[in-house]
Amino acid sequence: MRLQSVNLSLPREIVFRGEKVLTGIFKAPVPGRVAVRRDHLEGDGQADLSVHGGADKAVYAYPSEGYAAWIEDFPARARTLTPGGMGENLVTAGLSEDELRIGDVLRIGAALLQVTQPRQPCFKLGLYHREPRMVRRMIETGRCGWYMRVLEPGLLAAGDRVEIVERQEKGWSIRHFAAHIALKTIDAEALSEIVAMPGIAENWKLRALRLLAETKGVHQPQ
Repeated sequence: MRLQSVNLSLPREIVFRGEKVLTGIFKAPVPGRVAVRRDHLEGDGQADLSVHGGADKAVYAYPSEGYAAWIEDFPARARTLTPGGMGENLVTAGLSEDELRIGDVLRIGAALLQVTQPRQPCFKLGLYHREPRMVRRMIETGRCGWYMRVLEPGLLAAGDRVEIVERQEKGWSIRHFAAHIALKTIDAEALSEIVAMPGIAENWKLRALRLLAETKGVHQPQ
């Protein structure tokens, strides 16, 4: 398992429906070693910190193997379906949404990272590729990649080995979690499992606790 590319960009303005929108989706591969900080990669930025970035979504990774399926789905968009095209910081080789589980810990270069949640796409993915159907397709297929928190900052670069140093054997895979979200099948049993997941993103844990309380008729303070 290897790191295929490291992709960065600072937010830029684009026009959507006549209005200016700030986005950090225009990632592009960079050479050399890059510093992984606690909440971002050096030289990278997120535009809307309410849905991107933060400790639990500091790094977004995408498997290189997923790109072939995207090109098959949308051959006219092949030019933009290249590393960085999903807005990801890291492109991996040898990993997948089926294999990785919430809470798994990866060593990439000198950085130690923990998988926290699947990516939930917004309209900017379709805007970037000029193909609005891509958002729905990502939700349907679970080809979403994964977010990670930084346990130990460090340097990494394309070509570095990717090692799974801690496995959550009984946890949910990224695709399993994404399927629950897409199909809206997060019932009380699933909510309880989410709350108990080691490494789960804090916002998902709090959301699950709130919904679980609502199913039991228990008031939760805001």
